[in-house]
Amino acid sequence: MVSFRSAAPLVLLLLSSCVSGPNHTPPQIDLPQKFNEGGSGSAGDVTAKAWWPAFNDRRLDAYVEQGLSQNLTVLQAIERITAAEANVISAGAGSLPQLAADASETLSGQGGELRTQTSTLSSASGGLSASWLLDLFGQYRRAKEGALASLDSAYATADVARLTYLSNVVNAYIDVRYYQERLAIARKNLTSRRETLDLTKLQLEAGAASRLDVVQSEGLVNSTLADIPGFDKGFRISAHNLATLLGLPAETLIAELQKGGRQPVARFSTKAGVPADLIRNRPDIRAAERDLAAAVAQIGVAEADFYPSITLGGSISPTLRNMSGTNGWLTTWSFGPTLNLPIFTGGALKANLTTAESNARNAYLAWKETVLGAVQDVADALASIKRDAETVTALRRTVQSYEEALRLSTASYRDGASSLLDVLDAQRSVSTAQASLATAVQQLASDYVALNVAMGGGYAATGPVRVATTTKP
Repeated sequence: MVSFRSAAPLVLLLLSSCVSGPNHTPPQIDLPQKFNEGGSGSAGDVTAKAWWPAFNDRRLDAYVEQGLSQNLTVLQAIERITAAEANVISAGAGSLPQLAADASETLSGQGGELRTQTSTLSSASGGLSASWLLDLFGQYRRAKEGALASLDSAYATADVARLTYLSNVVNAYIDVRYYQERLAIARKNLTSRRETLDLTKLQLEAGAASRLDVVQSEGLVNSTLADIPGFDKGFRISAHNLATLLGLPAETLIAELQKGGRQPVARFSTKAGVPADLIRNRPDIRAAERDLAAAVAQIGVAEADFYPSITLGGSISPTLRNMSGTNGWLTTWSFGPTLNLPIFTGGALKANLTTAESNARNAYLAWKETVLGAVQDVADALASIKRDAETVTALRRTVQSYEEALRLSTASYRDGASSLLDVLDAQRSVSTAQASLATAVQQLASDYVALNVAMGGGYAATGPVRVATTTKP
């Protein structure tokens, strides 16, 4: 017959292999096989594929490279990784043996007429205590499991910050060039309208035009002059935004950007892949899944509180006393287990478990919402790119037609075969068409950015997130 003493270690070993709570399994969701306006082939891993070089703009490339290492939002996200790594160590520390030491020394005596002793008492003592909470039901293992999942979430969140930065910095650059294009169009139109005004004044002197014609020409010149400050303001605000994204003072880039540049136009298309690619490539989906894993682990932590816990503890305390030349040692020690058994907690444990379960369900719903939102992002971007590209093509033809009409009407007006009204109408049409084209080009460039960001592309193109302290376990 096996004695209790020989069986106890075996029982503890079996209990230590128990882990309370459910195990996390990757969540599932039904997704379509392909996007309605996309292909049927997978795009693969796009996280390390840079997409902004499609704009063929070296200055933009430099800004992206610079900002990924300087952007304050990205740096804050990296700091949260450091905190999450420390939390992993903290979560697992409770299941390890704890050892503490203390020491003290006192010297006492008496003085005055009523003293009863003439000698002093010297006392020195020390202590060493140890404790070990046996993680019989996996409370600390679940806690560390949750902390590791939160660490993964922190890494994914840093990737989200990098992806968001890519979107913001490229769009800010697109805005800068858009307002510069509008400024260039307005100044070109101003030159044309001033030439028309000068011609009208000559016609007035020759008796071929009226004062009304001159006033109408002046009005068009002045309305163009009124537009220019607004476009310049838009340029400066966009440049300020870009500088802040790069971690620079707001007006740092003004002079550099004023050297000019064309509106960004993507020179090649992006393979959108299939919806299932998003679960692998989108960092926000990965972060949501890791948050779910951490929430599931907390269920195990809450369940473990229902079960008894055993703490092995012990201490040893030697004391040395010296009085009147007499030395003496006294050593005390203790060792034994402590059993903690929850009996009545007023429903607190059950409430904690219910909260943990509810948090896990909420985390799953958040993950599902993130996945569906990602699918919509890609579908929206695909629909926008196709239709906005058609708009750009049509507007280019429109500008060409109106510019030709302006040349013909101006020549006819010079020859006296048409009225000034024809010229002014043609100028308005050209101005409106050019403005619409610039806006459409800006939108198409933003659509290209939105598609690549929605796919989770490019945030690891310059390498993984680097942390200054420890590395990911």
